[in-house]
Amino acid sequence: MEEPQPETAPAAAGPKRILTIDDSKTMRDMLMFTLADAGFEVLQGVDGQDGLNVLGDTPVDVVITDINMPIMDGYEVIRRLRDNPVHKRTPILVLTTESDAEKRTLARSAGATGWMVKPFDPDRLLATVRKVSP
Repeated sequence: MEEPQPETAPAAAGPKRILTIDDSKTMRDMLMFTLADAGFEVLQGVDGQDGLNVLGDTPVDVVITDINMPIMDGYEVIRRLRDNPVHKRTPILVLTTESDAEKRTLARSAGATGWMVKPFDPDRLLATVRKVSP
């Protein structure tokens, strides 16, 4: 995994809010269980477009997105979040089955903060989220 860099101010007081975007219900459930059990508030999107719709202009502390999804892929999600002043500096972690260096570079160029390969280790995921969240 690439070393993510912390970037932004907190979204709001209270539990940190995480948006997870993945077309796999099983993966969304695993992320929800892991993050909610650790005290995070979790929003979910079933694909890139749904994730952006769920998010709107609501500040979040971290976005975790898959890359390969229907409707809108993770690269486009990252680009659109970086174009939105509200989310321009929000840490974005990619969680995907892809491990190709070229795809990592593409995600980094789009504005991703870090890259993790599925399946994820819950402790490592939580450590990474805490590291990048303001």
